[in-house]
Amino acid sequence: MGGSLAPLLADSLSTCRVLVVGAGGIGCELLKNVVLTGFKNIEVIDLDVIDVSNLNRQFLFQKKHVGKSKAQVAKESVLQFCPTANITAYHDSIMNPDYNVEFFRNFMLVMNALDNRAARNHVNRMCLAADIPLIESGTAGYLGQVTVIKKGLTECYECQPKPTQKTFPGCTIRNTPSEPIHCIVWAKYLFNQLFGEEDADQEVSPDTADPELSWNPADTEARATASDQDGDIKRVSTKDWARSTGYDPVKLFNKLFKDDIRYLLTMDKLWKKRKAPLPLDWLEHQKLTCPQRVTGTGLKDQQVLGVAGYCQLFSRSVETLRSMLADKGDGAELVWDKDDPPAMDFVTAAANLRMYIFSMNMKSRFDIKSMAGNIIPAIATTNAVIAGLIVLEALKILSGDVEHCRTIFLNKQPNPRKKLLVPCALDPPSANCYVCASKPEVTVKLNVHKTLVLALQDKILKEKFGMVAPDVQIEDGKGTILISSEEGETEANNCKFLSDFGIRNGSRLQVDDFLQDYTLLVNVIHSEDLEKDVEFEVVGDAPDKAPTPTRSQEGKNVANGNKESAEPSTSSKAPAEQNEVLLVDSDEEEPSSSTMAVRMESRGHKRKLHDAETGEASAKRQHLSQPSADDDIDIIALD
Repeated sequence: MGGSLAPLLADSLSTCRVLVVGAGGIGCELLKNVVLTGFKNIEVIDLDVIDVSNLNRQFLFQKKHVGKSKAQVAKESVLQFCPTANITAYHDSIMNPDYNVEFFRNFMLVMNALDNRAARNHVNRMCLAADIPLIESGTAGYLGQVTVIKKGLTECYECQPKPTQKTFPGCTIRNTPSEPIHCIVWAKYLFNQLFGEEDADQEVSPDTADPELSWNPADTEARATASDQDGDIKRVSTKDWARSTGYDPVKLFNKLFKDDIRYLLTMDKLWKKRKAPLPLDWLEHQKLTCPQRVTGTGLKDQQVLGVAGYCQLFSRSVETLRSMLADKGDGAELVWDKDDPPAMDFVTAAANLRMYIFSMNMKSRFDIKSMAGNIIPAIATTNAVIAGLIVLEALKILSGDVEHCRTIFLNKQPNPRKKLLVPCALDPPSANCYVCASKPEVTVKLNVHKTLVLALQDKILKEKFGMVAPDVQIEDGKGTILISSEEGETEANNCKFLSDFGIRNGSRLQVDDFLQDYTLLVNVIHSEDLEKDVEFEVVGDAPDKAPTPTRSQEGKNVANGNKESAEPSTSSKAPAEQNEVLLVDSDEEEPSSSTMAVRMESRGHKRKLHDAETGEASAKRQHLSQPSADDDIDIIALD
């Protein structure tokens, strides 16, 4: 393919160094594309190891590779069809301090193919600090997006506030759930494993290849293949095991909620900084004969039962589903439908029992039903299209043609002009961005008498604002150091409240992350009126829910996320209302921006595309209504 490029560009490809972050769904396609386009000096980094569920779409991997480093195997596979490429692979986290600003300055271009927001935020900041162009990408089922980020020229990844993340790695679902949605997804997967169509992507047993368990690639690989040499995975079918027990509710309960949890507890590295789960025992909870309701006085579906009540509901639902399966005959399967009472009872009970085990507040049947809606599958073709678009944008950057780069949206259905790919002008940086503004600043509302220094560090600075190793100094005229990234220096402060250090309404904190070369000024507003279970609020932050846009009659077949183009519900009866889209996959990439919205201009009307990550809409980008000749590169017409 390199022969079709201009000589100067072809020379540039052969000499420049590029970094590919992620070797999963998009990453495999991207590595193949970059070497076949003519890139010669490529470095790829991925912390993950290959799971058998990856093999249906990550074509650089084979069964014999299960348990091995994705980055290393991807390198070896690519070299088989392009042996002249110079590829360096890292089985590591891009957030490791070894990959500092100087590391990023080694590259002319960085291409993201990531699966989580924390890493996306971090790479965004590193590229801003190093002043290196970044191409961000993401897919959500049949939807996809590619955009270019250039310091001072375009919006950065964090210019627009993001709603709560809706994509979760498989090891989170299986090993370390921390939110109710993790448990609900696990319970729905469990239904399919026991009564429906088994899917390797929906494994529910503890994940022994969790990358968090070890930073040593050899240890990780050994764990993954300890009982199955050469990747010849002989998994015991969950359904076969359940069938051998006669779908005995007590045996199922003790395996899922006692034995598997005890096994998770042996993975001691997972619980050094987390609260360990609490195994349940069937006999112990049968002594609690009264399944009293602990919350809710309204409709039955809006009430929350005690743990004993959910034990009984689990048992009854298993018996009912067992009978339904038997009535269908040998080899039959049930299809999960959130409008089917026994199926919904099972997921409600199983999810709540898992929430209890992992110390979360349990949810009502009504809440669980509303959260268990759309789970989008990984689509290999979407990954391939997006990877191709990444390379097209890369060629523009290396040609010195950044001003012609675009944000490109891949839609599920063609628009009225019969286009599946819609290019949009890149937006300029947001003056209010707390990352790329000239003097980043935020205001946080919290209760200084109840907020611990550790909560400020972990939940606000690291989790909310994406820092890795923050240092915090109080602007009190004395330069008091509240938090130090140097181990041991300020650990004694962790269990003290902010007010213990004189922090009050109007206090200002200077926060520095030297790894990210990032400084943020935090203004503190003291408040005693925060909602229940809300520890802090970022003043001016976007709400999780955007207002639903009005649709014109003509726009029915235009907008992503409308009834014609929405992702199919996991229920066999699609809901009438627009559900929030949930992305749950061990390696699936989420859209790169929460503003995955386009004002589409057609026949005098402007319409909005829905955000592929949230199922919501936001009016953001201006569509190029009169494409010039070069826009044809970015648009594929389907006639």
